[in-house]
Amino acid sequence: ADGFDENLPRIQVRLTLDEDEKAGANKTFFSKVKEELDIVPAQARVIEYWQEKAVFEQEDGTQQVACAARPVHPLGKCLASVQLLAWILVAKYADALPLYRLEGILKRHGGQISRTTMANWIIRLDDVFKPLINLLREQQLDGDYLQADETRLQVLKESGKSAQSDKWMWVIRGGPPDRPAVLFEYDPSRSEAVPLRLLDGFRGTLQTDGYAGYNKVCRENGLTRIGCWDHARRKFVEAGKAAPTKKKGTKVSKADVAIGKIRKLYAIEKRI
Repeated sequence: ADGFDENLPRIQVRLTLDEDEKAGANKTFFSKVKEELDIVPAQARVIEYWQEKAVFEQEDGTQQVACAARPVHPLGKCLASVQLLAWILVAKYADALPLYRLEGILKRHGGQISRTTMANWIIRLDDVFKPLINLLREQQLDGDYLQADETRLQVLKESGKSAQSDKWMWVIRGGPPDRPAVLFEYDPSRSEAVPLRLLDGFRGTLQTDGYAGYNKVCRENGLTRIGCWDHARRKFVEAGKAAPTKKKGTKVSKADVAIGKIRKLYAIEKRI
């Protein structure tokens, strides 16, 4: 159902009667008659840092200058505030807005930032976030259950590969149930060497599809390999479609029986 977080900040708008309308009343009171979800549109602004400096006369006649500390910026000398960098990352990776669209949005707000500049910021932030990524991966590998998959994507410039050839984004999900971590790792290869590298040190249960590229890491690391009911169900659906047309009074096909049992598993999954 539509709604909003009850913890959002609230603004009260008082709709008042004029003096003539409430003249002679025994009392007046307010009652809440409506709630609306509001949003404050993004605004661009420039943060100016003015650094206070103090000059001290030294005994030898020279002067010494003391400066107020400057806030640490993750990229050092950079035109973007920390808040703008966070906005770009969320917009690109969580909201799927490409940089050329962000360039247009910022221009509309009065910020002339090219997509090339934003791309360079993102590349430089890779080193900044490396410790956090390492901690997330350690948290994943310390658990006993992971999910893994790989999906095709195209990269225009990849050494030794054409733009039309398949490259791969590997994704691993795991960690504590209340704080799951999802990590993406790009690799132009779909070989079994990639999961061997990404899952080095993991011991437990690995859930994947039926791709044989995970066989080696499961065998060498002693992992318990489990599948996905959706992949199993797909084959029963195909079998059901390929079965002869049912006539009234005929028995339910084995494929339909299997799908019914899987449906009961889905009901349990939804409940828990």
